[in-house]
Amino acid sequence: MQNKSRRFGKREQSERTKVKLESDKMLADIDDGIGWVTFNHPARRNAISLEMWDGLATILETFQADDAVRVVVLKGAGEQAFVSGADISEFDTKRSTAAQKETYAKTMSAANRWLAKIDKPMIAMIQGYCIGGGLAIALSADIRFATPDSTFGIPAAKLGLGYEYEGLVRLSQLVGPARAKDIMFSARFIEAEEALRMDLINHICARDKLESTVREYASLVAANAPLTVKAAKAAINEGQKDPGQRDLQAIRTMIDNCFDSEDYKEGRLAFREKRKPVFKGE
Repeated sequence: MQNKSRRFGKREQSERTKVKLESDKMLADIDDGIGWVTFNHPARRNAISLEMWDGLATILETFQADDAVRVVVLKGAGEQAFVSGADISEFDTKRSTAAQKETYAKTMSAANRWLAKIDKPMIAMIQGYCIGGGLAIALSADIRFATPDSTFGIPAAKLGLGYEYEGLVRLSQLVGPARAKDIMFSARFIEAEEALRMDLINHICARDKLESTVREYASLVAANAPLTVKAAKAAINEGQKDPGQRDLQAIRTMIDNCFDSEDYKEGRLAFREKRKPVFKGE
C-alpha cells in the first residue's frame, strides 16, 4: 500500500545532541530518542568514501551503546541522493594496492557488521539516487521511506565487480529470488513505484513531506517499549536464518525479559489509568 504524507504520531521536540566525529562527511545527532545519521558528501551525491565507512561504524557503535537512542534514521545530505554508491574517485589512491584493499575491506566490513548487528529499529530516509552500496545500506534498515523521484539499482554487472553474498541474500529475502536476479542481471535502474510494488521500499512520501513523515514514524517507534521492539526485531531477523543457525533460546530470554520488566508494569498501569505509558527500557 502506498503511503503519502501519512501521520504516524507526535512527540514533543527536544534539543539535539551532536555526536563528534573526525570527518565532516558523516554527521550524527540525537533528538528526542531518534539517532540521525547523515551521509554528508552532496558534491558527489553522497558517494561513500573510506572515511565515511569508518564514520558510519563509529556512529552506529555510539548509538548502540546510548540508551537515549531508541530508533536510528539514515539519510543523505542534499536533495540528489541517499547514497549513490562507492566513491570510485578515491580507488586509485585508497584501493589500488593489496594493502590498501585489505584496509578498505576491513573498514567497510566493520561498518557493515554494525549495520547488521545494531538491535535498535533502523529507518532509511531516501530521496534521489540509492545505488549500489547505497542500496545495500538501505536494505540493512528495517523500514525504508522514499520520495516518488527516488531511483534504485545495483550496477555491478556494468562494472564487472562481484557483489557480496550477504547483500544478495538480503535482497532476495525482500523481493524474492526472481526479482533479485532481474535487478542483478539487468543492472537497470528502478523507479520508486516499481520499488514499492516489489517490496524494496515500504512507503512513498512527497519530497516536501518526507522528513516530517519519517520523524513522526520514528517518534511513534521511540515511544514504544524498547525491550519489546528489540525482541520483535531479533525474533524476525532470527527467523530469516537457516533453522540450524537460529538461537531460539536467546529469543525466549528476550521475551521473558519483557514480561519481567518495569516497562510491562508501566504498560499495564497506563492501560488501567487510560493514559500514555512512559517506557524506560527497563
